[in-house]
Amino acid sequence: MYKYDHIDQTLVDQRVAQFRDQVARRLDGTLAEEEFRPLRLQNGLYHQRHAYMLRVAIPYGLFNSKQLRTMALISEKYDRGYGHFTTRQNIQYNWVTLEDTPDILAELATVEMHAIQTSGNCIRNITSDAFAGVAGDEYVDPRPICELLRQWSTLHPEFAHLPRKFKFAINGAKEDRTILLCHDVGIELKKNAQGELLADIYAGGGMGRTPILGSLIKTGLPWQLLPSYLTALLRVYNRFGRRDNLYKARIKILVKALSPEEFARQVEGEWLHIKEGDDNFTQAEWDRVAKHFTKPAYKDLPALTTDQVIAGASQADQAAFARWLGRNVKPHQVPGYASVILSLKPHGSVAPGDATTAQMYAIADLSDQYSFGELRATHEQNLVLADVEQAKLYELWQEAKKQKVALPNVGLLTDIIACPGGDFCSLANAKSLPIAKAIQERFDDLDYLFDLGDISLNISGCINSCGHHHVGNIGVLGVDKDGEEWYQITLGGEQGNDAAIGKVIGPSFYADEIPDVITNIINTYVQDRKDDESFIQAYRRLGVTPFKEAAYKNAKKKEKAAQVSGEDAS
Repeated sequence: MYKYDHIDQTLVDQRVAQFRDQVARRLDGTLAEEEFRPLRLQNGLYHQRHAYMLRVAIPYGLFNSKQLRTMALISEKYDRGYGHFTTRQNIQYNWVTLEDTPDILAELATVEMHAIQTSGNCIRNITSDAFAGVAGDEYVDPRPICELLRQWSTLHPEFAHLPRKFKFAINGAKEDRTILLCHDVGIELKKNAQGELLADIYAGGGMGRTPILGSLIKTGLPWQLLPSYLTALLRVYNRFGRRDNLYKARIKILVKALSPEEFARQVEGEWLHIKEGDDNFTQAEWDRVAKHFTKPAYKDLPALTTDQVIAGASQADQAAFARWLGRNVKPHQVPGYASVILSLKPHGSVAPGDATTAQMYAIADLSDQYSFGELRATHEQNLVLADVEQAKLYELWQEAKKQKVALPNVGLLTDIIACPGGDFCSLANAKSLPIAKAIQERFDDLDYLFDLGDISLNISGCINSCGHHHVGNIGVLGVDKDGEEWYQITLGGEQGNDAAIGKVIGPSFYADEIPDVITNIINTYVQDRKDDESFIQAYRRLGVTPFKEAAYKNAKKKEKAAQVSGEDAS
């Protein structure tokens, strides 16, 4: 993984010192809150319902065991014994004090971490495939490009005050594991017949109040020209993005208003003046960064079949171990190795994405013992050990069970994505975490979950969609109605190569109705599915009607919901 050089470390250290001075001035009253707010936001510090929240960057989801131990130390010393891994492949601390934040940032700087640009109207943390460099379907390892763009975008003066926050996702594999089309800019990397690295650029995607899938605006862009082309794109957005209306300020609104074709034409016109400039990447820059993304010291091992791996377990464990292999273990590029997903979704006990101090320390040890000391965070709020010997999978499974991160529910109904919601976030209209807990408790039978197969269920506490509810096969959105918490249901969303935005099925429900609503939707799927048809396949064949009818069956407050929420489906 990338290692800081003197320039990187100096920049981060200076940023810590600068913020320490800003905090001191805020605390002594010489810096007013309205002046301090943009400064703290660009250092990842939010003021939420009960305390400050600090969002720490994990660039493209990649980190090491030393960094995880520091994250654990921060949760123990400055928070309440846990951290929350987010859909942006970051980690958040929900209970920090303003006084402590400079010390936290100083701790992070000692292990090459920071919170720069994890908030504010700037280019946010760049996300990518959590299996980059090891996925069997990978065309090209995207991490060098991720890192080059991270460095290009960090504290870029031209893009420090955009109309609204701006998010990149970068993919280099056949399967899209980045939700590429739901980002302001999605970059699809590939190689042509001559082996040259090229990029296709998608623009104008996003979730939130107006969910839109991005449009292809450029194909076959040589990787060296990414900085100049993206500068042109951002200049068009900076010039014409809606600064008069917070809700219409994202690039997706501009692209839709102009049309993707016209937006692309304007970007090309701007790019014409700068494409031959000095800002483009060079081979020397690639070499400087790419040397940090070499393969670890893999052993020359035989590839094992699933049956051979299972045979290494005790007879009593084989059935449970086989389930975990089927759900939480993924193929690897190198024979004899596999990638393991550690589930941060224990049924009903903690919030999705939360890891305790003890778990973080233990997972850091597991990464040292089994995966060359590296880890990845997924946008589904789980963690990955990318390089595990197949012969050691049973041993790792036994250790992971002790830490309660071995539940074999990856991709199943209870592998819920959820934002912190109204329990923490001052923007939220409703709570997310109790809803996730109630659903996990309702669907706690692993036999039943395995029979249901792949189903994604995502929950957001407000329209900002931090829980990615728009792309869940089943989405749950918290809404405020006359001071009460209600929940919309969307169906038909999907991430990946067939990305789709879910549709609201009708009026909202009370919180205590949601487990029954989900049960009725699932029962309809079980009743009407054909053969091995997945939930999303059945939904597309059957349409919304049978699922909608089931959702409202026996809804005890349906009539009242219809009266106060009649506009939900608009």
